[in-house]
Amino acid sequence: MHSKILILDFGSQVTQLIARRVRDAGVFSEVHPYDVDDEFIRNYGAAGIILSGGPNSVTEGDTPRAPMAVFEAGVPVLGICYGMQTMAEQLGGKVENGHVREFGYAEVRARGHTALFKDINDFTTAEGHGMLKVWMSHGDKVNEMPAGFKLMASTDNCPIAGMADEERRFYAVQFHPEVTHTVQGEAIIGRFVHEICGCKSDWNMPDYISEAVESIRQQVGSDEVILGLSGGVDSSVAAALIHRAIGDQLTCVFVDHGLLRLDEGKMVMDMFSKNLGVKVIHVDATAQFMGHLAGVTDPEAKRKIIGREFVEVFQVESAKLKNAKWLAQGTIYPDVIESAGKGKKGSHTIKSHHNVGGLPDTLNLKLLEPLRELFKDEVRKLGVALGLPHSMVYRHPFPGPGLGVRILGEVKKEFADLLRRADAIFIEELRNTQTEPAPGSNEKAMSWYDATSQAFAVFLPVKSVGVMGDGRTYEYVVALRAVQTQDFMTAHWAHLPHSLLGKVSNRIINEVRGINRVVYDISGKPPATIEWE
Repeated sequence: MHSKILILDFGSQVTQLIARRVRDAGVFSEVHPYDVDDEFIRNYGAAGIILSGGPNSVTEGDTPRAPMAVFEAGVPVLGICYGMQTMAEQLGGKVENGHVREFGYAEVRARGHTALFKDINDFTTAEGHGMLKVWMSHGDKVNEMPAGFKLMASTDNCPIAGMADEERRFYAVQFHPEVTHTVQGEAIIGRFVHEICGCKSDWNMPDYISEAVESIRQQVGSDEVILGLSGGVDSSVAAALIHRAIGDQLTCVFVDHGLLRLDEGKMVMDMFSKNLGVKVIHVDATAQFMGHLAGVTDPEAKRKIIGREFVEVFQVESAKLKNAKWLAQGTIYPDVIESAGKGKKGSHTIKSHHNVGGLPDTLNLKLLEPLRELFKDEVRKLGVALGLPHSMVYRHPFPGPGLGVRILGEVKKEFADLLRRADAIFIEELRNTQTEPAPGSNEKAMSWYDATSQAFAVFLPVKSVGVMGDGRTYEYVVALRAVQTQDFMTAHWAHLPHSLLGKVSNRIINEVRGINRVVYDISGKPPATIEWE
């Protein structure tokens, strides 16, 4: 049985990062809404509990509070930002609206030599005070600690930036240790889960495979399972894991809507059917999708059509598999977290994910989601551990509607064919070109594909004049997009070398008849989005 940390979510946009940092420390963690009941807390079996930040103010009467069982469970508790404030208020301290708000970088003085901060600092002042470089995001602040607590950290604007009751093992910080901007955040969370909570580093992918395989076998028994294989990382890893567990009881349906990347259909069939021995039904539905997309230019309408037709094709194929009792999906943990707590007071749902609760009732199949406990980086590690090719598992994200949202305006087969080839050239050259780290830096050279988070070509439905040889051309334009990001919430355009961009442009114009102009998108997110539609 794994040690586990329970994280109660008060609506912070970065709560997922807490769970990821805990898992990076080799400890299993789960996020649940703050308003679970006392019985849930008592029965969960947590080695420690973390209270997240949130958008509300403790000073207002009807705002979220932690279940009192959190403070009665006898396990260590760490409050972060709003979590610190509600801990203080619930245990007899006082919180006030801050006159000076703190957002962004701050330097915190560590005090009291508590177990959480002992020997952890970024620099020491001339007076010998240990200092932490952290990220703050708060308006309210604690101005009176509960009985039994001592001061653990302070800033000029926030005299009580951290507090601790070490007898009860309650700790709280006003800053966010889960974000990368807090330099020692990883060390602080590691200290909490390992030394204070006593958790072992027993969360790793090789061990997870054997546990997941056994769980799938128990859940499914002798029933048959059907899975919609898209060629993306999540569905591919789910297919490989389920096949490892139940073999021929799994049948995959691969729907080719005519909007995939170059040779993607062949790659998927070769990898799963030939190399892994998975039963895969390949459905070429290009004509069906293109027919319904004809004349449609609105991006949202295109997405809905592609989603609707995918379900239609999948239902037709699943109806042929009379013995299938389970529908497998590549739902991952962020999908579950973002869709949890919808409609609950104080919960700020970011989005409702298509994989969570979005099944057609007419399928009459039970749901199998073997990846629903994993973050994306864990899914990739699992894929490699299962023997999937590194190049496939670490591919850049690809939207569900495929090239349908990378062809601006109306989607036509002609446009998809041009875009496919242009995109393949761009990706090939990114893979073949190495970065050049600055002299004296610790960075290692890598391919520009690995140095970017997402890169692709976009088809623009406009024509421009060009000249080839002695002749005038009037052909289409493609835009290249490459971004670097950690969380896809914000992104910077990648500063690709001009020589690389020039080579890509030259190859596309020479090799893809029908395109005579290539441009590069240098918009950040925000204000632009990563995808164009």
